[in-house]
This record gives sequence, C-alpha cells and structure tokens, in this order.
Amino acid sequence: MEFLYEYGLFFAKTITFVLAIIAIVAVIASSAIKQGTKKGELEITDLSEHFDDVEHEVMQHLLTKEQIKQKEKEEKKQAKETAKADKKSVKSGEVEQETRVFVLDFKGSIDAKEVFSLREEITAVLAVATPKDEVFVRLESGGGMVHGYGLASSQLDRIRQHNIPLTVSVDKVAASGGYMMACVANKIISAPFAIVGSIGVIAQVPNFNKLLKKNDIDYEQFTAGEFKRTVTMFGENTDKGREKFNEELEETHQLFKGFVSDHRPSLEIGKVATGEHWFGIKAKELGLVDDIQTSDDYLQLANKSNKVISIKYVVKKGLAEKFSKAASMSVDRIFSNLWQKNRIFPS
Repeated sequence: MEFLYEYGLFFAKTITFVLAIIAIVAVIASSAIKQGTKKGELEITDLSEHFDDVEHEVMQHLLTKEQIKQKEKEEKKQAKETAKADKKSVKSGEVEQETRVFVLDFKGSIDAKEVFSLREEITAVLAVATPKDEVFVRLESGGGMVHGYGLASSQLDRIRQHNIPLTVSVDKVAASGGYMMACVANKIISAPFAIVGSIGVIAQVPNFNKLLKKNDIDYEQFTAGEFKRTVTMFGENTDKGREKFNEELEETHQLFKGFVSDHRPSLEIGKVATGEHWFGIKAKELGLVDDIQTSDDYLQLANKSNKVISIKYVVKKGLAEKFSKAASMSVDRIFSNLWQKNRIFPS
C-alpha cells in the first residue's frame, strides 16, 4: 500500500507539472502566431577589420617592444598619408572608391529554405555593388528539392546579370542542387577533398501495398487526369505509372544538364552528368571547378587589396518564441528531476 501511495503521489505531481507546462507553451505559441510574419535584419561584419586585428595580435607576441613602437609609428605615418591623399582626391573630385568583396554564406538543407535569407542578402548587395566589386559565396550543400535549388540558382544568377563578378567556394560539399548553384559562378574554387558534382536526379518512394493486403486493408485513391499520380506509397503501382515517373526524372535530368552546360560550356557534360561525385582535385581535372583553394586562403589574399565585408540576413526570434522553446526544453528536465527526487524501487 505504501508503494502504491508513493507511486500515485509521484504520478500526480508529474501530470500536474506536465499539464501546466503544456498550457504555458500553448498560450505562448498562440501569441507567437498572432504576431504575424517575422521580419529579419541584415548583419554586416567588416572581415577586413577582423583580419587586421588577428595580424596585429599575433605581431604583438612576435615583436620586441622596440619593434612594436617602430611598427606603430610606420602605421600612423601611413594612415596620415592615406588621409591626406583621400582629402586631396575629394577636393579634386577624383575620388576612387575602394573595391569590395561581399561575402555571403549558404548552407543548404533538403528544401533549400535558406533561399529566403539569400534573396535578401543579394538584394542588399545589388543595391550598392558595382562591376568593380566581387561577390564571394561560401557554399555548402548536398542538394535537395529541384524547385528550391532552382530558385537559389536563379538568385545567384541575379548577380551575374548585373555584371558583378561571382565566385563560389566549396570547402566541404556542393553536390546535385549544390552544384547547380555553384555552376552559375564566374569562378568556382574547391578544397582538395570537397565533394563536387552529382549531376543527376533521384527519387525514392516506399510502397506498403503488400503489407496492407496482408492485413486485409483496402486503399482507395481517386484522381482526375491519367497521370495526376504516377506512383503511390499505399496503392498498387502499375508499369505504366512507373514508366511515366521515370520519364519525369529523365526530363528533370535533361534540364539539369542543360543548365550546367549553359553556365560552363567547356564541360564534357556527358562525362560528368552521370550522377557521380568527385573530390576537389579530380573535379578540377574534369573542369567542374577552376582552382583548388580554401575560402580562408582566398579571403585572406583578397583582403590585401580589397575591403572584405560579410552580409548575413537573420530573422531574430521573438520573446514569445524564445520563451516557448525554453519552456518546451524544461519539460524533460522537470520530469527527470521529479523522477530522481521521488524514484521508487520495488521491494
């Protein structure tokens, strides 16, 4: 009886806490929905300043006090000369704008939902960039849905249409839809062991029809149009439906190959559009990329003669959303604490 009493008390406490948390989460979630569409904001980071700070910090540890003083004098002198030259240029009306490298990051998911931020970032860049500038995209994606990556590729193509040089860097992977994006660039660089290519199309559909039949479960599907549904997960697939589905895959593959060929006409498309992927070194031999280099090396070198600026569009979470997430995570903790406090062992 004592065991049942303690167990019942523990169970009642647990249920009370869980219901209370669920109620709070529900209220907050409802409040978050009522807030409507969330707006993001641009985060602009001066990477040139970051590179300079790193260099300065390292030099502070390598040089003697006398050498540091001498270097600081030289830097002050250089800064004065630069300011004087800039002042003179302003007076004469011959101001030459410093060239800039705008850095964007795209780490793509299956549905390429990151294109929402990408379009905002590109719109911001196009508002200020000139053909003397450059856009540098650090791309990482194993591909995904055709329409999502098709839109992402079109966003990058906006840069090309404005005659602004576009460079794409692949440090880890740009396969399938990822390579569809990369091929839009004027130049593609890749790390030696980055995965590149996979110019192909794949679709996988599980079918549970035999399992349903075994358990005497009927599945009915109603469509208007012969090929409204070609293959299905629960119905019995037909040879005609499979054939039509394969035709659609082949048509998508032909569009993919045509897109890549248009942007990189020097490629032997029949050789590289087999669905295979290659490491960066082999990809360069095949013409899929132009140079073997990491994004870090490229940007550090670009910083010597350009202003390097990172632009990122971020949708900040509202207070209600943050609290909702925190409350949800707390449910497990509360349950765990209650169990540790009131744990019952059978005697």
